[in-house]
Amino acid sequence: MFHVDAPPGQNEQSKQNEKNEQPKSRDAFFDNAKYLAILLVAVGHSWEPLKGDSRVLQGLYMVVYSFHMPAFIVISGYFSRSFDMSPARLKRLLTGVALPYVVFEIAYSLFSRYANDDPHQQITLLDPLYLTWFLCSLFIWRLTTPIWKLVRHPLPIALGIAMLASCTPAMTDDFDLQRTAQFLPYFMLGLVLRPEHFRLVRRPEARRLAVPVFVGALVFGYWAVPRMNASWLYHHDSAQEFAAPWWVGPVMTLAMFGCSLLLTAAFYSWVPSRTTWFTALGAGTLYGYLLHGFLIKGAGYAGLYDHAWLHRPYGVALVTALALTGVTLLCTPPVRRVFRFVIEPRMEWAFRRDAAEAARERQRALVG
Repeated sequence: MFHVDAPPGQNEQSKQNEKNEQPKSRDAFFDNAKYLAILLVAVGHSWEPLKGDSRVLQGLYMVVYSFHMPAFIVISGYFSRSFDMSPARLKRLLTGVALPYVVFEIAYSLFSRYANDDPHQQITLLDPLYLTWFLCSLFIWRLTTPIWKLVRHPLPIALGIAMLASCTPAMTDDFDLQRTAQFLPYFMLGLVLRPEHFRLVRRPEARRLAVPVFVGALVFGYWAVPRMNASWLYHHDSAQEFAAPWWVGPVMTLAMFGCSLLLTAAFYSWVPSRTTWFTALGAGTLYGYLLHGFLIKGAGYAGLYDHAWLHRPYGVALVTALALTGVTLLCTPPVRRVFRFVIEPRMEWAFRRDAAEAARERQRALVG
């Protein structure tokens, strides 16, 4: 065998690269949290066509919408802490976020055009359709992560951007930048959180405090139904587009951030830390997120929501159960294997090989 001495510093760099490439054990808590959050996303979408007939359901809808995406986005920010401009992570960003956005933006546009018989539905990558906005926003958030990591106080700056966006009706709709800006503080919060912060909200006393928090939220949601436009919770528009004074936008942004943060912490406190029957499904939540929209929209296009009995309590319960079951099945390994080629493609053929990786392989070949 031949032994080739590496240049100074290369051995240390190789060891670090190999360490980074080693698979890390998954934390059951985060997989559980992602799965439970995606359940709430699917349930919220399934309630939307039904909520107009019931003040109770509208109140529940507002409570769910006030924290289900923030809870999901905080975790996305937390797992973006290690993102840098390395070739491996840029490839993952392109194949795991940008490509699925393109594919599902086109797929939902075609689905709306033909399943809903809407010839005016255009295919455009500039205007995210339905739930594809999250991929577009995640791409922007993650791509700018190295910049935010240089800033001394990123969360207050992100809140300032969100507040300014909430009173800027002239902001372009391209790539849903309004929603990207208004949800930015939740991603930034995840980016600055540390493991000890999540351990803090998982303490027994936090779980006990979560009970009055959710009870209070449900009461407030019921009270707010005739008094508040639920569209504020979408973070898609400015205050002026709600016919409100400009200063209401920043005030509502801060108020909703505080409420969402409180409910998100309460939600996390109830997430089990141990491995459960659904822990493995947490790895497939992106599949459930991107695919469940076809079920919800398909049911609407087929007129299934037009049945009067579905708008009664037992009908809502059935729709809820079907939404929970459907999104759970979409997170399972068989579904992931079928759709991996568009949601998590490898696409090694599309990229140049990393020079450092090629050098390591040549070194291993010489040593072997």
